[in-house]
Amino acid sequence: QVQLVESGGGLVQPGGSLRLSCAASGITLDYYAVAWFRQAPGKEREGLSCIYSDGNTYYGDSVKGRFTVARDNAENTVYLQMNSLKPEDTAVYFCAAAAGGNCKTEFGSWGPGTQVTVSS
Repeated sequence: QVQLVESGGGLVQPGGSLRLSCAASGITLDYYAVAWFRQAPGKEREGLSCIYSDGNTYYGDSVKGRFTVARDNAENTVYLQMNSLKPEDTAVYFCAAAAGGNCKTEFGSWGPGTQVTVSS
């Protein structure tokens, strides 16, 4: 059974940092593309970043230069380092995995999400 679980969310002040983790079981993330999404109340889900199985990365304009995605295949985990956080980054953050390693294919496995709140 495939399972993705996000962790690392919480409350942080503007300008602060958080590192989210996406831990997988039932699959080997080496062969998957893993993406990060977020959804704020009343807003559509937004794609933030993706890491291909070959290590190439993609970032959306809203997080480029502030967020960094990385994978640790030994830990079967993908991380999202978030720096210079802003109140508008407040949302539930989700990770998702796509078989085949390509960020442009369908993401068939999703985690339940972790809340990130940026507030003073």
